[in-house]
Amino acid sequence: MCPELEDGIIMNTKFRGYLCGIIAAVCYGTNPLGAKFLYMDGINTDTVLFHRFSLAAVIIAIIMMVRNISFKLTKKEIKVLLPLGVLFVISSLTLYYSFIYMDAGVASTLLFVYPMMVAIIMALFFKEKLTVATVFSIVMAFAGIALLNESEGNSPQSTIGFILVMLSSLSYAIYIVVVNKTEVRMPSIKMTFYVLIVGAFVIFLHSMFDKETHLQVLTTAREWMFALMLAVLPTILSLVFMNVSIRDVGSTPAAIMGALEPLTAVVIGIAVFHEVFTLRLGLGIILILSGVLLVVAGKAIPTNRFIHHIKRRSVK
Repeated sequence: MCPELEDGIIMNTKFRGYLCGIIAAVCYGTNPLGAKFLYMDGINTDTVLFHRFSLAAVIIAIIMMVRNISFKLTKKEIKVLLPLGVLFVISSLTLYYSFIYMDAGVASTLLFVYPMMVAIIMALFFKEKLTVATVFSIVMAFAGIALLNESEGNSPQSTIGFILVMLSSLSYAIYIVVVNKTEVRMPSIKMTFYVLIVGAFVIFLHSMFDKETHLQVLTTAREWMFALMLAVLPTILSLVFMNVSIRDVGSTPAAIMGALEPLTAVVIGIAVFHEVFTLRLGLGIILILSGVLLVVAGKAIPTNRFIHHIKRRSVK
């Protein structure tokens, strides 16, 4: 192959990789769009997530059948998938509940501290070395968190929202560590399918024991449209495009483009839900995103496989 043609192919592949990474990040950033519109219709959080997970699981099951991917599981795989599903539910429920108590853009930005939480967990429990860049990025992130959490009047609602997002970020960080450390290996789409199934089942059980979170029936085309949007955009398409991006340009560039996720949520919050954007919030967002990008770009988080699991975005 001539050098000019080979360079052209490499350039086209990289362009496709960056474009897919951008699309994946924007898709995931649409989480608040579907959730908050369903909340406006009186749909509770358990119902929103149950339909998101179950609809996505049905679509993924069809994809697995078309691609001839086996649904069989071993006992060892089941033992890993069950706790992953529970962690997935905790992370999703707490994030979606936080949308009730605080601006969706702020919540989505706070959630983005999970790579640093993973770095801390890996250092504390698996003796991974914390670099100077990681420590500095953690300080930046916590400074940004302090700015975002300082709401007018220090209302209890903002405090509740902050705690919920931190729990969401922590549970997702633990999820990532479990995926990274487990010896179970299966196609990412298969793992996503079963984590979604476990998640939907756990939410179903949760709704049975809490009258305030009982599952509701979606009755309008608008409600089904937003439920389907949540299943397709921030769940399935985000996964598909991110996998293409990782393959074409590598894990680290794909992870860096993930910074567009909270930025998308902020733009949606301002443009659609008329959320207020202040200088203080802007500084907080810049500090958090800068800290996370410093961790990822500096490869302070241990392995490429770990970054791959962070950006797989299969269940979040």
